[in-house]
This record gives sequence, C-alpha cells and structure tokens, in this order.
Amino acid sequence: MVVRSTWDYPARRDEFLAWVESLPRVLNSPEVLRWNTDKRYLSTLGPQTIPTNFLEPGGPFVVPGFPFAVKPSVGAGSIGAARYDAGDELAREHVARLHAAGKTVMVQPYVEAVDLEDELALHYVGGEFSHAIRKAAMLPLGGRPGEGLFVEERISAAEPSAKELDLAEKTLDAVPFAREELLYARVDLLPGPVVLEVELTEPSLYLGYAGGAAARFADAIAAAGRRGS
Repeated sequence: MVVRSTWDYPARRDEFLAWVESLPRVLNSPEVLRWNTDKRYLSTLGPQTIPTNFLEPGGPFVVPGFPFAVKPSVGAGSIGAARYDAGDELAREHVARLHAAGKTVMVQPYVEAVDLEDELALHYVGGEFSHAIRKAAMLPLGGRPGEGLFVEERISAAEPSAKELDLAEKTLDAVPFAREELLYARVDLLPGPVVLEVELTEPSLYLGYAGGAAARFADAIAAAGRRGS
C-alpha cells in the first residue's frame, strides 16, 4: 500500500500510526511515518535547517524581536500556523491555544525573502531526484492561524541550482533511513537556501509539473512491490 491523502492525521496521529502499523506493508514504512509526522525531527537535520524553538505545553514563550512563524509540531499544510511581525504580542494567544490543546509549538524565524522568491520543493522517487517546483508562501499574517490545508496555491515548475540540489541531497542523507527505503521524499527549501522541512508522509509530489514524473513514480512503486514480494 502507498500512503496518500493523509491530511487528517494531525488531529489523530496516534490513531493514524496504529493503522499504518497494522498493515501488512506500507510505503513509506511505519517507522518513517512515525519519525516524520512530528517536526521535532528538524533538530536532527544539520546546521542548514531553519532554526526552530520547540515549546512543550506549559513552556515559556518569549515573543521574538524579528518576523516569525508559530506552528504546531504535528501539522499539515497551514493548519494551526501563522506568521507574525517582530514583537507581535498576538502570538501569545496563538501559543496558548496550541498548548491548551496539548500541542508542542514550533517558533521559527520567518524568511521574508520567500515572499518574493517562493519556496522550492525538490521531489525524490526511489531515492533519486525526480523534479522540482516553486510555490508561493502560504502562511497567513497577523494572528490568523490557518484553518484549512492551504490557501490558494501558486505553483510553477522549477530547476534547482547546484547549491540547492546539493543541500537537498545532504538533507536526505541526514534522514535516519536509507534512501532506497524511501519510495517518495520531498525536501522544501527557503531562500538562502535553508531547509524548511523534509516531507516523507504527505505525498504531494506535483507530478503534473514535470514530464515523466508520473511514470517514474509508477515505476518506483512497481519496483518496490517486486522487492517486497
């Protein structure tokens, strides 16, 4: 089985993980999904990952003196996430709501260059680079955490620079699973470049933006099936 359309897992992660662990075989594996569905994994990926402060429920929150984002550590799309200007005290209410719901909070600097240059998403199939896209920044500003998965997405095909591709490769190498174990992977970069996240759970692979990408993914699924038979 290949996981897809997993967008409801943040509200019931334990139930989702129990389900995948009950299956005879699933890709990506239950071990990968457990590791990847809590973004505390970001602390393991190296120095070119966006600095992230994780606040457990009840932990103190100091409003940053720079533009920043507040998110739950278990989340998908822009649900429960918002960006703030430097010193915006409205963020305290946001953090308090997430903590009251028992959620670990992530506080990250907001890289304002993304408003002009967009995020870059590099997609891997069977451990090998397949294609890339650019997508506009989506976080709402000013204390209005996202309620749905996305605002309207603006996406275009992209060609990563050698520096961006090298960072994505090093980031995948830092993941504690062999690349050949990963049916799909997506590395999201902000301008710099800096790593925003590694997506191994929600396979939004944007296959329609690159010639041959769908065929490569189908071939990788077939090859994984043969290895598992």
